[in-house]
Amino acid sequence: MEGKERIEHESNQTPEAVEKPYSSPSQQLRVLNEAIYNIMVGGQSYKIGTRSLTRADLSTLIAERNRLEAQEAQESGFLYGAYAADFGYDNRR
Repeated sequence: MEGKERIEHESNQTPEAVEKPYSSPSQQLRVLNEAIYNIMVGGQSYKIGTRSLTRADLSTLIAERNRLEAQEAQESGFLYGAYAADFGYDNRR
């Protein structure tokens, strides 16, 4: 009975309450990083018997990750790829 109540409760949620899986660049980055990791660890493609699986192209995923990181940096107000340094107090005077 608990499972049924839980399912009914979840189905009564408003569309705003249900989180969209790719609604923000940070969520997209998380998914892309997982995909890149899976390719790095498990390989680009593999075959078991007569069945084969080929994952997304690694270079395409990395390019998309770079694009999303730049978009996130631009939205946050920082310059993408820029570095800042603090050399301390200027004591030349």
